Amino acid sequence: MKFLLEVTMDDAALAKDPAGELGRILRYWGGNLGHCELRPGDGSVIYDSEYREVGRWSVEDPAEGRAG
Repeated sequence: MKFLLEVTMDDAALAKDPAGELGRILRYWGGNLGHCELRPGDGSVIYDSEYREVGRWSVEDPAEGRAG
């Protein structure tokens, strides 16, 4: 399986403080993933500190070709 986290860095808060925003996103999801089953097909939208959609995380199984 693969865990994928994709964030667009040219939007609003990420353009102003990329290291700070990415750190916040990683801390948030690092703590929150304990509440997720993390099976192929799971995933969620990622928001910046201004609540703008900036990406997504997903779990996929390359053998099945499934992504969240």
